Amino acid sequence: MILVYDTAVERNPKVLKTCRKYLHWTQRSVFQGELTTAQYRALMAALNTTIDPEYDSIVAYTTRSPDMIESTTLGVDLGGPGDIL
Repeated sequence: MILVYDTAVERNPKVLKTCRKYLHWTQRSVFQGELTTAQYRALMAALNTTIDPEYDSIVAYTTRSPDMIESTTLGVDLGGPGDIL
């Protein structure tokens, strides 16, 4: 899963903290990792209660096979210890 968010400044810390409970931070408002179905549902439920759906945006990209994802970084490699997906 790859999750990206764009939220109001006052909600950024809460969204960041929630995402870090489930995923690895890779770049400013970007997280990645592997989740079970239950973890995915819990994360999305927690985020849904945190954001303002009239202003904020969260996009979650999921894939059925981590083997089919390639990533390339240009510039500074931010975030955690390496690729999760």
